[in-house]
Amino acid sequence: MRPMSFPQELTDSDLFVDLAPLLGHALQMKCEGLNLGGSIKLRAAASMVAAAESSRLLREDSVLVESSSGNLGVALSVIAANKGLRFTCVTDARCNRTTAATMRALGAELLVVEEPDPEGGYLKARLDRVRALCAEDDRYVWLNQYTNPANWGAHYEATAPSILKHLPDVDVLFVGVGTGGTAMGCARYFRDSGSHARLVAVDAVGSVTFGQVPGPRLIPGLGASVLPPLFDPEIFDDLVEVAELDTIRLCRTLASHGMLFGGSTGTVVAGALQWLERYDRGRTLSSVCISPDMGDRYLTTIYDDRWALDNFGPEALLPLRPPHPIGPVRLVRSAAGAPDLG
Repeated sequence: MRPMSFPQELTDSDLFVDLAPLLGHALQMKCEGLNLGGSIKLRAAASMVAAAESSRLLREDSVLVESSSGNLGVALSVIAANKGLRFTCVTDARCNRTTAATMRALGAELLVVEEPDPEGGYLKARLDRVRALCAEDDRYVWLNQYTNPANWGAHYEATAPSILKHLPDVDVLFVGVGTGGTAMGCARYFRDSGSHARLVAVDAVGSVTFGQVPGPRLIPGLGASVLPPLFDPEIFDDLVEVAELDTIRLCRTLASHGMLFGGSTGTVVAGALQWLERYDRGRTLSSVCISPDMGDRYLTTIYDDRWALDNFGPEALLPLRPPHPIGPVRLVRSAAGAPDLG
């Protein structure tokens, strides 16, 4: 590998972790958090900034602004610092201390929304704040990860091809949904490439993305309180929701085996395990999931016993092994009933 001159170049990872010995299913996990942004969002951030530069949207006095619960904010902080740009991240009270400190260390300005919108939650409140900033000052350039085609384009061009290069005959792809960028880029590439893989989108309980009732969510990353414009559920075969309790238990189980991953990763792997426990009882399917983030930013939440106990009770500390198995799959929609992957 050639030496990298810019942090945003360090996004091409072909690292896959085999989770079969731990979970009992042929599930491989593509690790996307081993870069200087600490998450898969570095791909989207690099793609959106490059598109803005190509379109000549950035002036010498421009200030990048974005709404983020954490990971994209860190990724844009990395790129802005490297390029000598100013960056303002509009986040909310759920952004954990480590993530906020990371962005500030990289030179970003944080505007923290303390109160959620009565109907659209923290996300709508953040978006309203971004729109107000842009209306007040034309120096602000909003990349808008929620509608920007360069978001999903980054995963169509790189993430998905890397998966199919490694696993050309994979039976099932599990991918989490936040803004919809990773999910849509990968799904579109899989469809266009002619892959036979079943596409399973994974979200958090309490998110409205799959048309479900909104509810409280404590773990930032996946999920949304406003329908993400990029996401098209019809391209997916199955839609699976994961309770945050299962996310926490899955994360802590991985950590007990030396693998410290983030909340978004825990949600995706928990959704994959629930789906596989229901449909892969013969242990014959080859599957892959995408790990968006690492666990260091969750040390004061998911991996803190007191936080887990206070918010989810003693069950949060139980391992995902008999007699304490993971919860049943929450299948929101299945396009074709039980999978036919033969």
